[in-house]
Amino acid sequence: MSVPSQSFYPQPGRNSGSVGSSVAVAIALVALFMILGGVAFFLWSSFGTGGLTFTTLLALIPLGICLWGLRWVDRWDPEPRVFVTIALLWGAGASVALALLFGDFFSAAFGAFSPFNDPELFGALIQAPVIEEISKGLGVLLIFHLARSHFDGPIDGIVYGGLVGAGFAFTENILYFMSSFADHETSLVQIFVLRGLFSPFAHVLFTAWIGFMLGLSLEHGKRRAWLLYFLAGLIPAMVAHFFWNGGLGLFFDDFFSFYFLFQMPLFIVTVLAVWYLRRLERKLLAQRLGDYATAGWLSAEEVQMFTTPQGRRSARAWAAGGGAAGLMRDFTATATRLGATRHRIVRGHALRNDAAEEQRLLQLLVRQRQQLFAQVQANRSFGAGR
Repeated sequence: MSVPSQSFYPQPGRNSGSVGSSVAVAIALVALFMILGGVAFFLWSSFGTGGLTFTTLLALIPLGICLWGLRWVDRWDPEPRVFVTIALLWGAGASVALALLFGDFFSAAFGAFSPFNDPELFGALIQAPVIEEISKGLGVLLIFHLARSHFDGPIDGIVYGGLVGAGFAFTENILYFMSSFADHETSLVQIFVLRGLFSPFAHVLFTAWIGFMLGLSLEHGKRRAWLLYFLAGLIPAMVAHFFWNGGLGLFFDDFFSFYFLFQMPLFIVTVLAVWYLRRLERKLLAQRLGDYATAGWLSAEEVQMFTTPQGRRSARAWAAGGGAAGLMRDFTATATRLGATRHRIVRGHALRNDAAEEQRLLQLLVRQRQQLFAQVQANRSFGAGR
């Protein structure tokens, strides 16, 4: 391996913000668990143990569908579990608590000025889009500031926004399922099919707008303009929420027309847009890791392995055959994180500690490569000698 150029080997630096960031993350986790516990107690006191258990199990089905979809979006550069947890906790707990606390205040303050005289119509078309999207958006904003080195662009924003939305939908589904379970005039099966199977991604799609725009601020090097980008994402989230809630009554006469002419096309367009963004992300990773190949840190074959679906599949199969699947997963994650860090440096959007982080990741990459080959060789030698 050739000696790397000095530009890829910065001097060691202290990560002065790491301790403070870790403390902030720990405080956020504790607070969010406590809030979720409060929401769970509210649900239990309202519905009882039996009803809450049954409806929670039902609500886990659409949550699982949403998490599976978001895992596909996040497959190339998975977000740290701690921030995934914070996003889900905020969605399922804090955003629901905020919506419940401020919903009535909003209705009392603005209901009289609404063109909708029916309080339920006002709640669905005005209150819910405004209060719920703000409540969820604040969670995305929290992660934007906490996960500074893991919130790199639009894809990350879509994932975090989608996770917050999925968490919110989980608790909201429990409320809807429990209400229909208690009201014998409303079919629980019908509510479950409509909310849990026909449109599980609704809140995911709304809040993803906020994450997308915050990610775009990072892509454009406009981190300090986060409030402007936050509002730019909040508006389409509210508008989409409004049309989703009001489309059936205001613009369509029956559910199937609404579903196949509005909901399904919106979902398909979103999937195609995310697929395109993922392709751009892969190309960008290949370009940035190519810089390290030029400097001698990586081989061209390794860049191909890290940046193509075929390369990753072949690498996983090779590593699994040598009993080193976990090491290959860590090796790939380090290279992906390194590419994102390098991109910030090249674009002039580097965080304060990115130079030291680049050095740490490069050294970790070398160490993981050595461990990976050593373990595969040892396992195969052991297997051949048996």
